[in-house]
Amino acid sequence: MRPLAPLRHALTLAFLLAAAILGGAAAASDDLYQAQAIVTGEGEAERARGFALCLESVLVKVSGDPRLIGDPAVEAMKAGAAGFVVRFDYQDRMQGIPVHDEQGTRDRPFDLTVAFDHQKIDAALRSLGRAPWPEKRPRLALLLDVRDATAAYVLAEDGERGLGERQALAAAAAKRGIAVRLPSAAMLAAGHVTYGGIAATPAPRLRDLARESGGDALLTGTLVWTEAALGWTAQWHLAWQGREQRWQISGVSFDDAFRDAIDRAVLVLSGQR
Repeated sequence: MRPLAPLRHALTLAFLLAAAILGGAAAASDDLYQAQAIVTGEGEAERARGFALCLESVLVKVSGDPRLIGDPAVEAMKAGAAGFVVRFDYQDRMQGIPVHDEQGTRDRPFDLTVAFDHQKIDAALRSLGRAPWPEKRPRLALLLDVRDATAAYVLAEDGERGLGERQALAAAAAKRGIAVRLPSAAMLAAGHVTYGGIAATPAPRLRDLARESGGDALLTGTLVWTEAALGWTAQWHLAWQGREQRWQISGVSFDDAFRDAIDRAVLVLSGQR
């Protein structure tokens, strides 16, 4: 049984990391103007591709408008992405693994982190008919029922289940520069909130849970593994400043489900919809 101790330690660290990312996903100003892309090698062509991907990501993050993805005007800007860059650096994704030949050097994957000029990004957004989404950004509280092939539960920041979902949620929130808060298992127990009970919980109690979790806006939903759709089906309900939005998506990975949820929520929270 002794070999399980490192595993428990690793899982504990993973739980803490996911919670820290979720709690701190509201980026500081400098982070809003910074993005990361995976590139192959450190050559000029791959660097230019990475710059372009990061520029689009930053334009979306700073404006709070995911509809800029694929916009023809943004695509034109991406050709000159280098002109917006103030600094960049590489992190070898295979650090510690020896390079066996010269081709292996070219094919080696790197995380390319790129920081952009604030004034140039703001000017670019104005030329696109957008403006920076100012801080302080609202924090999004999430109450989510999850049912996979083996279990059903409410996603908690410190729950025994849902580590992959928490990590996917954290990544989606960080990419858009917002903080997402999950309730603790203790909060859910105190509120007698169990799987299937969120929809039946009175709205004032849900708002209390959102505030207790540290959130300003409330997103509730269900995430269910559906064999017929060969993927997950998600239903979402966002309440913010008297406005409500409902939507759903099906036949996707839970990563895509969370990306869809965050993108649609950001449009509302930033005043774009």
